[in-house]
Amino acid sequence: MMNNSHMFNIVRFPTSPSQDQKPGTSGLRKKVSIFRQQQYLANFVQSIFDSLPDIQGKTLVLGGDGRFYNSKAIRIITRMAAANGVGKLLIGKDGLLSTPAVSAIIRQRKLYGGIILTASHNPGGADEDFGIKYNVSNGGPALENLTNLFYENSQRVSSYRIAMHIDYPDQEDPFENTLRRIHQQGTSDTYICQDTGKTFEIEIISSVDDYLHLMKNLFDFNKLKQFASRNDFRMLLNSMNGVTGIYTRRIFVEELGLPKDYLMNDIPKEDFGGHHPDPNLTYAHDLVELCDPKKNKQAPIFAAAFDGDGDRCMILGTGFFVSPADSLAVIAANADCIPHFHSQKLKGVARSMPTAAAVDFVAEKLNISCYETPTGWKFFGNLMDADLAQICGEESFGLGSNHIREKDGIFTALCWLSILSSKNEKQPVGNLISVEKIVMQHWETFGRNFFSRYDYDHCKAPAVSKLLEHIKEIQTQSMKQGGQLLDYPIKLKLADSFTYTDPVDHSKTENQGYRFVFEDNSRFVLRLSGTSSSDVTIRMYFERYTKDVSLFDHPAEEVLRPIIDIALKSLKIEPILQKSQPDVIT
Repeated sequence: MMNNSHMFNIVRFPTSPSQDQKPGTSGLRKKVSIFRQQQYLANFVQSIFDSLPDIQGKTLVLGGDGRFYNSKAIRIITRMAAANGVGKLLIGKDGLLSTPAVSAIIRQRKLYGGIILTASHNPGGADEDFGIKYNVSNGGPALENLTNLFYENSQRVSSYRIAMHIDYPDQEDPFENTLRRIHQQGTSDTYICQDTGKTFEIEIISSVDDYLHLMKNLFDFNKLKQFASRNDFRMLLNSMNGVTGIYTRRIFVEELGLPKDYLMNDIPKEDFGGHHPDPNLTYAHDLVELCDPKKNKQAPIFAAAFDGDGDRCMILGTGFFVSPADSLAVIAANADCIPHFHSQKLKGVARSMPTAAAVDFVAEKLNISCYETPTGWKFFGNLMDADLAQICGEESFGLGSNHIREKDGIFTALCWLSILSSKNEKQPVGNLISVEKIVMQHWETFGRNFFSRYDYDHCKAPAVSKLLEHIKEIQTQSMKQGGQLLDYPIKLKLADSFTYTDPVDHSKTENQGYRFVFEDNSRFVLRLSGTSSSDVTIRMYFERYTKDVSLFDHPAEEVLRPIIDIALKSLKIEPILQKSQPDVIT
């Protein structure tokens, strides 16, 4: 370990507020070109530090998904952390840390908090997206009371503080020297502030070690290794050139002994190799094709795709797609197959409101609580901290548990691998119980929630405003007519805007999506996405529940067609948004 001591002073640069720095559901996301504007990133980072009055001398962790601008942002944030009194900064090797790993590091090392540089599943590159979010001491994203304070401070920021080295013309800038060695795990340098006499330390840590240690405590790696070595088992993991690749290589290849060719797109790239790093049927189509036994004779038994920062995961079997809601429900129903849940009694589960209600039926049978929250992982944090829910999930391929306070893609894949291992423990070679069979057996027990999501991207503000006004009129009108929605044969029992009251701190979160729920419990939901960096994304969700076994193998789009048609027709989606079809269907 290298440890050097350097002097620095604090410089205050005058600035003026940026008007568009209100965080969304998971931090601030904008185009790279906006973040590269003079003082834009510094303004927001200063607003974060101004919102944390007890930051002095504390330790933070910093890292990101490796997208374009990650390295430059780390340099700016490091200098600002020093100037704002942070005592120590832990930076992931090469500047890389997955979002789940940051949460794990905060919790295991009992840190004050962390800064994550990611726009998650949004595209990366010089012309694409960048993002920054702050996680608090429980490892979870800052709640709205804190992110609102970030925004308020960003509207009145007049200067930002940044550390500058003492100007010795013949010496190299020590901050730059340290960060140039960011690829050297174990690098450690200490700085002394000439203005205050306080010290600031930078340490380059492993991007993987803390997270791997946690996974080994949650899963039986020996059992998984034995199962994965079966001659009739093959899997594929697609990291979509996001940060997850460094974790899949270490965990699945080095620890579990799987062949390297089980990994796809496992080298992190600034532009994600040109991929849109969103693990769904549209953007992970290369993996979907490889899972089709008609197109690939070596189709895997099990496959997973991860997003840019590693917190989302799509699960596939041989020619079979597992919806996020079914993934959550199957894991909850088979928690006894997962060592992490052996030592604790499963007391509750939670899902975001737009997510299909498959896990609700599991909770009912297990006689445990089930919570419905707004979209955004931060809403699960209070439930897990209060030990009210141990497994949580959302329809956008995010699933996790109380081991951290973020959704966790690799954890999801290891849960499924554990379930497959347990179900096949006594199965002879050549007769594996497949992913599809596990899900079909689940449906036979609990029924099936057919689900689909339509995304309308890059919607313009005037059209969105017009649509929302029309939705309010339709909801009022239909309920006045006894729940009749145009000529649809089944009446509505509910048409509202979802409001959530947190059962722990009793805070209220309003306007979280427009719900249309019919008397047979089928429904459609519309909400605005909080993760886009520009314009507006409209998301529509369609759901129908049935215990009719004859429908289980039907395509979701076919079963949902009547609900989809009445939703698009009644809300006038196409004429108002001037779009003939959605940009993405999941």
